[in-house]
Amino acid sequence: MFTSDAIIDAVQNSKKQFVKTFVTNGAVATAMNSFVEAQAEYTKQAAKVGQDCVSTLMTETVKAVRDANKFDYSKFGEGIMKAYTEINKVTK
Repeated sequence: MFTSDAIIDAVQNSKKQFVKTFVTNGAVATAMNSFVEAQAEYTKQAAKVGQDCVSTLMTETVKAVRDANKFDYSKFGEGIMKAYTEINKVTK
């Protein structure tokens, strides 16, 4: 199954490695790493909510299609014809 956490962690770890390599000031490095961790947490939550939303939408779509297939179109057509003939009787 696809998991976005691994991709998010890979990107965020590369950012941390960049900070570790190029930022020499300890206070700035700590602040930047805190920012990167906050980004990771937010992005993971957003990805989870998005995946949950898509999962729910797909489940409800399958239910709607299943219910549409249960609809009796022949009875619906008979009802429409009955109503049409009644309208024609009234107008004549």
